[in-house]
Amino acid sequence: MSGPSFFQTYMGQRFYESTMPGLVRELKRLNDNMERLVAVAEQLAGKTQSSSVEPREPTPEDSEGR
Repeated sequence: MSGPSFFQTYMGQRFYESTMPGLVRELKRLNDNMERLVAVAEQLAGKTQSSSVEPREPTPEDSEGR
């Protein structure tokens, strides 16, 4: 293939200077949020397991028509 390499084009420069760092930032945010979500879920799971409330039977209202 002739012509400039991708990183030498305007679109390539924009990809490496803007798009890729933005993707990395968003992936980091997603990972941070997932870690927080897991921590909260673990806390809630610990609370439900240690509680003495007996589980109740689901009612039709619980499914909301699904």
